[in-house]
Parts: sequence; structure tokens; C-alpha cells
Amino acid sequence: MTEAQIILIFIVGIASGFVNVVGGGGSLISLPALIFVGLPSAMANGTNRVALMVQSLVAIGYFQKKGFFYPKLSIMLGIPAVLGSIVGAKFAISLSDEMFNNILAGVMLTVLVLIIWRPEKKFIKSEEENGENLSLPRQSMAALVFFGVGFYGGFIQAGVGFIIIASLAMITGMSLVKINSLKVTVTAIYMLSSLLVFVFSGNVHWLYGFILAGGNAIGAYLGGVFSVAGGDKWIRAFLVVAVLIMAGQLLGVYRFLTALL
Repeated sequence: MTEAQIILIFIVGIASGFVNVVGGGGSLISLPALIFVGLPSAMANGTNRVALMVQSLVAIGYFQKKGFFYPKLSIMLGIPAVLGSIVGAKFAISLSDEMFNNILAGVMLTVLVLIIWRPEKKFIKSEEENGENLSLPRQSMAALVFFGVGFYGGFIQAGVGFIIIASLAMITGMSLVKINSLKVTVTAIYMLSSLLVFVFSGNVHWLYGFILAGGNAIGAYLGGVFSVAGGDKWIRAFLVVAVLIMAGQLLGVYRFLTALL
């Protein structure tokens, strides 16, 4: 590992940790970056989770300090997410690098549409609005949906924050700050189970993971501050550009263009 790679991974960690906490999608930056520095896709996927685990714990601490912490609801959503994440992680390990990279690129472009379209926005309520509905049927629906969230998180993780935000906004009508708090807590719960699957299969590069985690911890704290304060337009603009560049690289678009030229 060169000094340039260390610096790059650390900076990527800060950016992805910040973006993950503010709205989601940080793995759209960190996962391709790990692949680009030479890790096999499965190992990049597992290594990314070391940083995500640290980032989630830091973010939980910040939200708890600010009074946004809901352990009972987090556990209710976290249990089905854990089951889904184990299945998803095992599926991810079974794929070839080429297949995984193509799927990741497709996911990145799909999430790009969500970043621009933001279908969840019309369902999100402010703290002053009385739109929250946590009836038993809605809680049951959310728990069922979070099995799918866990599967996706265990499989590829990238952009799972948008899925969680959209799901909770549409099902419960919660405010964005409360949803963000639940998001990082539930993510930490199922992230541990999926990380263990990658660890036991030998698909974690610990040195890269801890460097990325150091950056993520800083980014997660800054993201928590920014999230409580509100505002994310420039974050989405940054993600649009980053996702287009990285998805193009994964799909080999630039190699194709170079060959043509």
C-alpha cells in the first residue's frame, strides 16, 4: 500500500461517512474506491463494512446525545434486517467479480435516479407536523420490509440509506431526523451479522478497513451535526457526479472510449 492509497482511502472514508449519515449512499463512493485500488469485489464489500460499523456506532452516539435514540423500535426493525443481511451477504460472496461489479454499477445508476427524484420527500414530515403513524399494522409492515432492507444491505449496502428513508417515510410518516437516527441504529445491528459472514469467509482486508473506518468516524460525526442542522442539496449534487464517474469505470465505459479514440 502506497502513501497515496492511504490518503485516498482515508479521504474517501470521510466523504462516505458524512454522506451515509446525512442521507445515505456513502458506499456508492467507498465500495468502488476499494475495488479501484485493487481489492477483489467480495473483499472490497467485506472491508467496506468494517468502516460502516465504526461509522454507525459514532453516529448513534451523536444522535443519542441529541435525544434522538429509539432502541425498542430499532430492535424491532433490526431483527428481520439481521436475518435478511446474512442471506444477502452469502449471496454476495457467491458472485464473480465481473457479475458483482456490473450489478453494483446498475445499483449506482438506480440510486442516482432516487437522488434526483427523491420520491420519499413528499412523505417526510417535520417535527412540528403531526404525521407520524406507528400503529401495530404499520410496525408489522415496516418489520417485513426490513427483511428486504437487510438482504440488500448484506448483499451490496450501497445506497441502502435511501431505501430505509423512503420505507420509513412512506410507512410511518416520521420526520427525517428521527428516520436518520433509526437508520444508523438499524444499520449497525444488521451490519455486524453481515460483517461476520465476510470475516469468516476471509473477505476482509483489515488494514484498508481500519484506515477507511478512521475517515468514516470523522465523516459520521460531521454528518450527524449536519443532519440535525438540516440541508443536503450540495451533497446530492456531489453524489450525482461521483456516481456517474464510478459507475462508468465499473462498466468499462472509459476503456471502451479509449479504445475508440
